[in-house]
Amino acid sequence: SRYYREVLPGEIVKISRHDVQTLDVVPRPEGDPSAFCIFEYVYFARPDSIFEGQMVYSVRRRCGQQLAIEAPVEADLVSTVPESATPAALGYAQKCGLPYVEVLCKNRYVGRTFIQPNMRLRQLGVAKKFGVLSDNFKGKRVVIIDDSIVRGNTISPIIKLLRESGAKEVHIRVASPPIRFPCYMGINIPTKEELIANRPEFHDLANYIGADSVVYLSVEGLVSSVQESIRARQENENSLKTQKSRVGKIGHCIACLTGEYPVELEW
Repeated sequence: SRYYREVLPGEIVKISRHDVQTLDVVPRPEGDPSAFCIFEYVYFARPDSIFEGQMVYSVRRRCGQQLAIEAPVEADLVSTVPESATPAALGYAQKCGLPYVEVLCKNRYVGRTFIQPNMRLRQLGVAKKFGVLSDNFKGKRVVIIDDSIVRGNTISPIIKLLRESGAKEVHIRVASPPIRFPCYMGINIPTKEELIANRPEFHDLANYIGADSVVYLSVEGLVSSVQESIRARQENENSLKTQKSRVGKIGHCIACLTGEYPVELEW
């Protein structure tokens, strides 16, 4: 039978035809909370992945709901750039009571951008990856939910495309906080200078990318969206036990957002 479950941090397992056995769990030094990468939830993982007992899709939808609480806007419809931010966009739309409408569709017939024969076609590359469903948004105020804006150069041609196709307003809402710091834990984040959050343009980001407004999810909003159901499950498990046991600390690495690293850095 197919058997799926997470291997816990520090756990050594033996997998055989019959079962999965835990051979040992290496204790965490000084009882420090774990530091699971929070960007797995935001961006890297497949939406059907399960981490810490929760589905990534559900966390992304909660991030969208939290974003709607933090950054509502007067608009007619909510959409996204297909399709990694769809769960967040659905959560945002549901919380705002606005319709979720597709404004772009992926163009499956476009070749690789860099092999286009001339510069004009290469510049059109990003826009041409998408077909415009202009009937769905002509004359309307659109909120586009993105999962992250790292450098800021991918979203600009998309906003331009929507405006040229009849969008009245284009508001950008980002379902994660701005990345400001490098990751030393194995994720290849661009250099500090390349990150839009560290550039002078960030102070007027809406103008720089051509949007009517841009708001990112707060760090607290992301952490609460990720930890809410973990905490509820821990409390539920503890209430089922007869003896009162302490709820374990929940930890996530948010170093790329705050600069606070989970381990001492040595150079």
